[in-house]
Amino acid sequence: MTAQTAHPTPSRASDRILVALDTPDIARAATLSRDLVGAVGGVKLGMEFFNRNGHDGVRQVVRASPDETPRGDATKQQRLFLDLKFHDIPNTVAGAVRSVMPLAPMILNVHAAGGHAMMKAAVDAANFEAEAMGIVRPLVIAVTVLTSLDEVDLNAVGQRGPASEQVVRLARLTQDSGLDGVVCSAREITAIRQECGPDFKLIVPGIRPAGAEIGDQKRVMTPDQAIHAGADYIVIGRPITGADDPVAAAQAIADSIN
Repeated sequence: MTAQTAHPTPSRASDRILVALDTPDIARAATLSRDLVGAVGGVKLGMEFFNRNGHDGVRQVVRASPDETPRGDATKQQRLFLDLKFHDIPNTVAGAVRSVMPLAPMILNVHAAGGHAMMKAAVDAANFEAEAMGIVRPLVIAVTVLTSLDEVDLNAVGQRGPASEQVVRLARLTQDSGLDGVVCSAREITAIRQECGPDFKLIVPGIRPAGAEIGDQKRVMTPDQAIHAGADYIVIGRPITGADDPVAAAQAIADSIN
């Protein structure tokens, strides 16, 4: 059973920006999300938000207005990257994917380190549920090496050699497992493209506009560098969410990409 995805890489620069709403506060996240509808390609909600607020909290954030029904008008809702990084035995991860499919995310992710069987179980569950629900299957992607890690960190946990080699190894495994793409650092884009081809989706965090603080990220690029290197989507948080005018900040980043 195969449900077709309908999430090709968008042509508009603004639609390739995903905004990380790194807050557990529903009101704050919902305000940012609604203000940014149409200015960006979607929002990313992660474990901190989901573990506090669950499905209902996510629905409140992606609605275009506070009084919309939970399903609402999909054309007016904010698109969702559900960043929960599932990593467990295959049956548990398949169940977790089925559990979040009613939120109709555009993208959801697992950890590539979970292995072939786990990743295949995740994409199979997404396919089955999407077809059963009559919705578009999300892009199912895998996390390779967290952008907060460098070679020193990897050596400390027993992974020898450059981070880029581990990223490419996990990207190849992800593609062989039937997933749509990976989360990776911008600095590994070229190597993954050479290994996995042009249709493999690359979602790239650790993006900082020129002059912005890098925070807790160690492997970073500017938005235009990442897109020109071959990223399909870039994930940006504080440079947009911490700006006095988040919409203007997002528009400036889109302009820099163009």
